Amino acid sequence: MNLIDTHAHIDVTAFDADRSTVLEHCQRANISHIVVPGIMANSWDKLREICASSPALYACFGLHPVYLEQHGPDDIDKLTEYVKQYRPVAVGEIGLDFYCQTLDPHHQQTLFEAQLSVATNAALPVLLHVRKSHDAVLACLRKTTVTGGICHAFNGSLQQAHHYLDLGFKLGFGGMLTFERSQLHRLAQQLPLEAIVLETDAPDMTVASHRGQRNSPEYLPECLQALAALRAEDIATVAAQTTANAKAVLDFSRTNT
Repeated sequence: MNLIDTHAHIDVTAFDADRSTVLEHCQRANISHIVVPGIMANSWDKLREICASSPALYACFGLHPVYLEQHGPDDIDKLTEYVKQYRPVAVGEIGLDFYCQTLDPHHQQTLFEAQLSVATNAALPVLLHVRKSHDAVLACLRKTTVTGGICHAFNGSLQQAHHYLDLGFKLGFGGMLTFERSQLHRLAQQLPLEAIVLETDAPDMTVASHRGQRNSPEYLPECLQALAALRAEDIATVAAQTTANAKAVLDFSRTNT
């Protein structure tokens, strides 16, 4: 029973002290693949080197909207070069964040559309960051021929979920499913299992058993257990299908360096 964490920032400093130990725990928990999204161009080399150190880690490169003011004018060119040279499994983490009022929406959209163009030209899927912006993100996606991807930490409506599915996307669910009163429970029950992939978003959005602590990809089995319990489905079936879903949108035959 192999699991895939489709979104974990294991390259960040929060894991510098014990990254190898965390990866050992993941291996024992049958987590075979961990997708590591990029957030800023000046962190991509560290991310790439870390991913090259373990066959379980798969790098992505992207310019996260929350760090809008830290992205430089040449970063799209750099993204194009890295995608061509290092063949990541996806472009990401990219998207729109309208929750943060200090981030200029027009600037965000310009950056997002440029990265969608890079992904389209490279025939790569994308890892989406979407907060209070599903309709705007969907409108951008409909103007491209991007080859699907994953809407990370999905928290939109059922109708919006189906719009993503129609565009070839899967929807990421993680630690929030483990909380007793999570508003995501009904959505996780209503969606077809073929729509869902598992993620942790480590070190953020931790599971209920580690509330207030650093999240870790080694907690992915708790997300699996919560999803299976909510759907009243066999845990092995849910594990196999979510893993197959991840492999349907992310080509793990690409190099992880």
